[in-house]
Amino acid sequence: MTELRTPASRRGTNLPKMGDFNLTVILDTIRRSPHGLSRVELAGLVGLSPQTISNISRRLLDQGLIVEAGKAGVGPGKPRTILQLNPSGMYALGVHVDPAVISFTLLDLVGQVVMDSKIDTPEAGEPTAVMAAIVFEVQRLLEESEVDLDKVAGLGVAAPGPIDVEAGTVVNPPLLEGWSRVHLRDALSKATGLAVVLDKDVTAAAVAETWVSKTSGNGNFAVFYMGTGIGCGLVLGDEVFRGASGNAGEMGHIVVDPSGPPCDCGLNGCVKSTVIPKVLVDAAAQAGLVAPLAEGDSGVVIQERFNALCDAADAGDAAAIAILDRSALHLSRAVSVIANVMDLDRVVFGGPFWTRLAPYYLERIPGLVAHGADAREIHVPKVLGSTVGEDVGAIGAACLVLEHTLAPRSERLLLGG
Repeated sequence: MTELRTPASRRGTNLPKMGDFNLTVILDTIRRSPHGLSRVELAGLVGLSPQTISNISRRLLDQGLIVEAGKAGVGPGKPRTILQLNPSGMYALGVHVDPAVISFTLLDLVGQVVMDSKIDTPEAGEPTAVMAAIVFEVQRLLEESEVDLDKVAGLGVAAPGPIDVEAGTVVNPPLLEGWSRVHLRDALSKATGLAVVLDKDVTAAAVAETWVSKTSGNGNFAVFYMGTGIGCGLVLGDEVFRGASGNAGEMGHIVVDPSGPPCDCGLNGCVKSTVIPKVLVDAAAQAGLVAPLAEGDSGVVIQERFNALCDAADAGDAAAIAILDRSALHLSRAVSVIANVMDLDRVVFGGPFWTRLAPYYLERIPGLVAHGADAREIHVPKVLGSTVGEDVGAIGAACLVLEHTLAPRSERLLLGG
């Protein structure tokens, strides 16, 4: 049997009027098998009759979502035809809005990047300017990629939280001043003509790991997103956990240094007041490593000064290295809290600021997390860098579209009237 990426496959149902759910179960099972599956294997894995498997496979072939990828000898009997996803059967666009940079990607059905781009966030405090820039870049990508527009399933948008999932709005994110209940989803849908899915950037990053990553996309894990802010996306039992309002993963007010600087929540030494890039840049300015930030400096300026701090650390500056070491210690405490509460297999780091932090954090955080693991005599969570890349937010945003369109969901089980 072909090895699947997940420990257990979903089960289908042979009840009437379940065609859409069964179709997504089969498609999802094929997607999770790196080498494809035969119809016989599918029947055994998802619990559907051979006739149901045959009928749904034909539908998927006719829709161009899967292809017959040759023969393979699987067990006794004649070789069986292997079914795989058709990369060009569907496309999805993703955009990640960060106070410093807006990232874009166009994915095919197997999660491969067809095109991508980045722009500095224009006037981050002006939602209208940001949305205009997004619309322009989305249209440019579609035109230059020359993909069949009928095969573009939609546009996924990953934004800093909090968000109102039902209303499709961004609700006063702490690092995007002026974004008070911005109707981002509907505005972008109207301007682009595409179906739009909006979710938190940390949730999108977790979705990206489950859809694209070859090493960390299943089980129980957390994705720590290192952007202008820091957040945590959770995957529990192979499913992305969103919480009651879709805002799971807000970790800014976990206390990591009780003697640390005050936070706007009234506590001292929270992640938000101790570890985020702006705080590290402020520390670097106090050490004379970079110019101080001025009131109202944009995320782009913060990123530039942060890169200068990391350049100094890479060059061996002891003060710069100490700032990054201290931030690794503090962040490891928040990681340990979440890993212990959820009993996680592993924690994964990614995001646009992760590339510069990786050499320092991967040297220090694994040992700190191991030391802080309550169940360390049984297991210690692994600490990994994302294999999706620094564009995990934009890739995750595109994966939101694929997840919404193709993943089995309980509402598909509701019988029609």
